[in-house]
Amino acid sequence: MSGENIGTPGGVTPAADAPDVSRTIGQTDMSVFPLALGGAVFGWTLPSGRSVDLLDRFVELGGQMVDTSDSYSSGMSEQIIGKWMRERGNRSDVVVATKVGRHPDFSGLSASNIVEAVNASLERLQTDYIDLLYFHAEDPDVSMEESLSAVENLIQAGKVRALGASNFSADRLLEARIIAASGLPRFEAVALEYSLLRRDIVEGNITMMAIAQQMSIMPYFILANGFLGRHRNIKSFNPNDTRSRRAAQHGGRHGTHVLRVLDNVAMAQGVDISTVAVAWVLGRSAVGIPTIGAESIRELEALMHAPHLQLSRQQIADLDRASVEQGRNWLPSLTRS
Repeated sequence: MSGENIGTPGGVTPAADAPDVSRTIGQTDMSVFPLALGGAVFGWTLPSGRSVDLLDRFVELGGQMVDTSDSYSSGMSEQIIGKWMRERGNRSDVVVATKVGRHPDFSGLSASNIVEAVNASLERLQTDYIDLLYFHAEDPDVSMEESLSAVENLIQAGKVRALGASNFSADRLLEARIIAASGLPRFEAVALEYSLLRRDIVEGNITMMAIAQQMSIMPYFILANGFLGRHRNIKSFNPNDTRSRRAAQHGGRHGTHVLRVLDNVAMAQGVDISTVAVAWVLGRSAVGIPTIGAESIRELEALMHAPHLQLSRQQIADLDRASVEQGRNWLPSLTRS
């Protein structure tokens, strides 16, 4: 697998000698193009046909990793991805990440729920294994040892390659690392919300822990629910659309200021503001493979250009300053070395 042939905003594929931008997930042997295509909208706001079109274009542009969950559209997202992989015959070229713990039939992280949820996901995905299995959220009612032991059995059975955590606190991540030291699976990745407008969750303890443990941070909502992209015009928000309502929350003075700085950088670079916003996230310390969401080919192509966009030091500094909301003690110096 290669992460070289990616697209530009106009959909043009760069030369074959374009630099390799792939990144490795934690301490695994999985090295992939540094953006994952999110499947949250597959079967929800995006019908099957359009979802498949996005998946096809994502792969054409060098993409490899697809992120989904057993709870997205009640499993329909996994079904669409599974059917697509079977029809294209490309399972070995795709890195599949899915999540368990929030499906109504298998809620929580008990051993039995994890095993049954994974088996159900494998059936929907029409595959024998999951590359990266996430615990979708913490479960305070189940011991970490029980949950990790269940995944250990799944790894030994060849059904799971690596384990990740989604929406876990620093304390729970540390607890898992201590327990894993006895020989149980460790978290190779942690999925958390992270963007120019939401830095507090990741920066600080989570970033330091990820660096120390060689664990990849896998950001989601990197466009702040679309506010830094398609939903920037507040007048276009649909009050019946959950994502639009979330994006509208960023429409105050701070969000407007960040958009203004993004506009300036994007104009200087000749790209969309979404490309700049993703490039900024990719440049943060310990960030592995952010998940992108797109509902059109044009949106996808703009986002896929981000790994090859070189922001100047001044542009990064301008974005850092703009994104630090007054009163927040974030760490704007945490950039990749």
